[in-house]
Amino acid sequence: MGKSSKDKRDAYYRLAKEQGWRARSAFKLIQLDEQFDLFSGVTRVVDLCAAPGSWSQVLSRVLIKGESFGRRAWEEKQKREGEALPGGVEEKEGDGHRDGEEEKQVKLGELRPRKDVKIVAVDLQPMASLEGITSLKGDITTPSTVTRILQALDPDTYVNDAEDSGSHPVDLVLSDGAPDVTGLHDLDIYIQSQLLYSALNLALRILKPGGKFVAKVFRGKDVDLTYAQLRCFFTSVHCAKPRSSRASSLEAFVVCEGFNIPKGYKVDPKRPVGLGAQVPVPKKKQKDIQSSDGGGQRRTVREDGVSVLDLESDGEEDKNRWIAPFVACGDLSAWDADATYHLPKDRVSLDPVQPPTAPPYKRALELRRQQGGLYGKTSQ
Repeated sequence: MGKSSKDKRDAYYRLAKEQGWRARSAFKLIQLDEQFDLFSGVTRVVDLCAAPGSWSQVLSRVLIKGESFGRRAWEEKQKREGEALPGGVEEKEGDGHRDGEEEKQVKLGELRPRKDVKIVAVDLQPMASLEGITSLKGDITTPSTVTRILQALDPDTYVNDAEDSGSHPVDLVLSDGAPDVTGLHDLDIYIQSQLLYSALNLALRILKPGGKFVAKVFRGKDVDLTYAQLRCFFTSVHCAKPRSSRASSLEAFVVCEGFNIPKGYKVDPKRPVGLGAQVPVPKKKQKDIQSSDGGGQRRTVREDGVSVLDLESDGEEDKNRWIAPFVACGDLSAWDADATYHLPKDRVSLDPVQPPTAPPYKRALELRRQQGGLYGKTSQ
């Protein structure tokens, strides 16, 4: 990541270093939380593909330290400033949704840490430690990783059959993982979808009923099939695009809420979703009706009001398609990730908050130093 080109082009890259975040992706999670209130009632979280740890850093500061960021922090600041004026701000009847102690803490601007918070971060690469975060070096495509996660969540009470008994529920599963893009869009989209399915299969075994699942997705022509499969396990599925994510990128995030295993469906680690497993839709939730045009087409109408066109000429898979609602996250007044902003002349470029612990180019740097630097021109 060069200091000249990238640093001048991406405002969020600079803001991340100025505000102490490990990566610019921290703003993506903050903006997703602003839109969907992801952290409401959450105390047990699993962060997949966590390195370098920006999302885990957000979790640590919000859940463990009790800090507020983004729009929520601004609203609390405005409220405190209003109450500091003569006469204060009269609270309307029905607005007191917090209890007395929490409301007092908001007025005083104090931190609001949560009790019994458990956060586990998993990645193939080693990650520098964070306060209150349990880091695991593991592969999310390996079934044994689930056992390690459950054991890390409850090291004192874990038993071998815990994942089957459901005694170790998780409120939220996050996955910000992405492959090293090749520039071949079809290949990149396919690899990303398999990474998403790996995170989903892991989430199916550790999420509690009503839990939430957030994962990165590359929007391609067949992404609606992925949405439809997610819709089988969650009551609400949205495709969200944070403002800190470049509009020119295919990147987006699926935000799934209301986890619920379909009746009669058995999660089988040997037949994961997306790799040959059949995801059933309960028959009681759908009925076929004849289309009004009389052309012989049929539609599948579900109880939630979703109507899916069934085209016989396009094969059996078309009736399984479902388009998720698209949501843009973040204020319009926020920085544009694609825009170029002028920097002051006296500005000094900051170093990354947390340099990579084991970058793939580490060996190349060592060889370069042994040979006298780049093209032998420098000695460091």
